[in-house]
Amino acid sequence: MKVIITDDEIQIRKGLRMKVDWEEEGFQIAGEASNGKEALELLRNMEIDLVITDMRMPIMDGIELAKQCQQEFPTVKVIVLSGYSDFELVRGSMKEGVKDYLLKPVAPDELVEALQKVRKVIEEERRKQIETDQMRQLVLTQLQEVQEQYLLYLVKEEWLQLNLVIERLRQLQLEELVNENAVVQFITVEIRGSFGNPNRLKELWLPFQMLCKEISKEHVGTYSFYDPSYANMIHFLQRIDLRSVNNSSRLVDSLQRNVKELLNLETVIGIGNVVTGLANFKTGYISSLLAWSQSQLGSYSQVVDEAITKEEAFEFSPDFERKLTNAIENANFDAFRENMHTLLRGNRNQSILSFSFAANRVLFLLGSLARKYDIETKDIQKTIWNCQQSIWELNSQRKVLEHLLQLAQLIIEKVRLARFSNGKLIVDSVRHYMDQHYASEISLTLLSELFHINSAHLSETFKNYVGQNFSDYLVKLRMDKARQFLRDRQLKIIDVANLVGFSNSGYFSTVFKKHVGQTPVEFRNSLDS
Repeated sequence: MKVIITDDEIQIRKGLRMKVDWEEEGFQIAGEASNGKEALELLRNMEIDLVITDMRMPIMDGIELAKQCQQEFPTVKVIVLSGYSDFELVRGSMKEGVKDYLLKPVAPDELVEALQKVRKVIEEERRKQIETDQMRQLVLTQLQEVQEQYLLYLVKEEWLQLNLVIERLRQLQLEELVNENAVVQFITVEIRGSFGNPNRLKELWLPFQMLCKEISKEHVGTYSFYDPSYANMIHFLQRIDLRSVNNSSRLVDSLQRNVKELLNLETVIGIGNVVTGLANFKTGYISSLLAWSQSQLGSYSQVVDEAITKEEAFEFSPDFERKLTNAIENANFDAFRENMHTLLRGNRNQSILSFSFAANRVLFLLGSLARKYDIETKDIQKTIWNCQQSIWELNSQRKVLEHLLQLAQLIIEKVRLARFSNGKLIVDSVRHYMDQHYASEISLTLLSELFHINSAHLSETFKNYVGQNFSDYLVKLRMDKARQFLRDRQLKIIDVANLVGFSNSGYFSTVFKKHVGQTPVEFRNSLDS
């Protein structure tokens, strides 16, 4: 830790040097100054931890130096030396940035005690700063986190209105994915370690996530995201330029090289089909998972690029998806089973990959419905996992169908229970949906369509159980989220507005002030006071 001694008398400066063994106390005298102005110049040109200064000096005294220090170098500690007559003045200056004060003449043991006290403070602050820096490296920025969540939503969930999806992508600064001719490719990356140390993957999971994030930044038009359904995996969405070759190979090479060099882990990578447009994102994502599922067991790096042909990539039309969804939400298991038999057994010449592809689309749909109604119980989660395992095994179509039907029946039972709960469970599901999609353009009409309930009845039931109407609840939810986002100073006010569903920062500020009593800028500034 580096120290500056400031006093207008050279003999006092020499005396302070000789009073203690500075190195033994963990300090190094980096310079001397004869007044506060000289000390500030040193501070501007050197990394200093502690300033020891006399109270009375020409040009700039010790108290003024402490004030300037607090403004320009808030982490630098200041100890002031004073005579007895200045005791009260110096003690009153503690709020001006003075960390401690010593009466002249300074006794060696008092100086040592002051140095030890300051060193503990500096060490604790450094420790906290290191932890903060590590957390900044490990935790995504709020914008990146919401972007990732929305990418997962696009590839896993049911979305009814394309225009709302496009608007949300623009709000999240993902405009390049909006173009209906946007060509993308999904890549699935799993980390594997030695069988001798099962905890190693858990220990290196966060570093692996951050490494993937850094690598995605280095490749233009590339985004990484995490799907909780698949352990030890990160997924990439990459914009593809059809005019260039080996679009994915540079990303794959970078991933395998960096994970091996920096984390000493193996990577198993599945490269999905190249697809065009938002409507085909699910197809592209599933194809990367299916490619990965063809990998061999064992802890060694592999790349699987088994493109699925157009015939194998089953055409899962929106109409057919709606039929399956309606069967579940109307608690009609017979209709669901009939449609499943049509889908998975209707074509006797269906390839194994085509069957797996269709089964995955159904699994995604059922998982989406479980999340929509907030019914991801342990039984349902276990059945989802069993379904996924049986799909990946690629050896028993009958077992896959049985698992999917079992999962559908579990979800139907929960949905039926919700519909006969006098509205409480439906309202809970609606609230859960709003908590997840508060930034989207949510309306009663949209929710009534989504949950198959009359909008007027939903409005009345919602108010009865929640205690406030739908629109007030939504605004409060958005403002609560806005307060959270405003704590992240990397986000501009317009970024926060977009993250909570406002395209206009002026209107957002007006609504925020009405509900919080401060403008967003005032609220952010108040966090420091």
